[in-house]
Amino acid sequence: MKVLCWNTNDSVLEHWNTVCPKGFELVQSNSIETSFSLINQNEFDYCFVYLDDNEFSVKVEQVVEIRERHPSLKIIAFPHLRSQSAAIRMLSKGVNGQCSPYIAKEQLKLVLSVVDSGEIWGGKDFIQQLIKQSSTSVETSDDSMPFEGVDLLSEREVSVARFIAKGLANKEVARELDVTERTVKAHLTAIYKKLHIKDRLSLALLVKKGQRSQEDSVVVNG
Repeated sequence: MKVLCWNTNDSVLEHWNTVCPKGFELVQSNSIETSFSLINQNEFDYCFVYLDDNEFSVKVEQVVEIRERHPSLKIIAFPHLRSQSAAIRMLSKGVNGQCSPYIAKEQLKLVLSVVDSGEIWGGKDFIQQLIKQSSTSVETSDDSMPFEGVDLLSEREVSVARFIAKGLANKEVARELDVTERTVKAHLTAIYKKLHIKDRLSLALLVKKGQRSQEDSVVVNG
């Protein structure tokens, strides 16, 4: 496995060398420009980005830019300080995960396994927290409001999507719809495929984006 490491912190880089699985080759970059140059010249399996406090917001946008320009590259951000707004920004744009810079060896192994399976890593509880927090910014609870791709889904799939956007876990959705948790997971798999998204966070943000658009329309026309 070849890993591009955009990281100017020697201590963190040394830690990554220690905890990465056997056979991983880490290639260091010290800037966004160097990172793009290396990506264009090499085939990397992963990109690890250490986000220190210096120009944090700028670097978050640069991580998003890497994702947009190289959609198949698996990207994991390692912020020095966690920011919910930054996490939502990166993960909703397709960044594959975020972790503590000094992550333990076994934890990193789990993260890589989850990301390789096509899921986002932020920790299950953290992802759920992000969804619930973003839900509080949408004042309406009107379930009739459309969202992008809603016409592609069955009535039951739409219900599942709206419950996910409210921050409900699969078990809670199953209880609301009086179905099994396995059925909810099957609906989610179908939803992801139809809407070309990868995870529940992207789904929640898509639904809420439609709700916000409707609210803005009401304000303009009211």
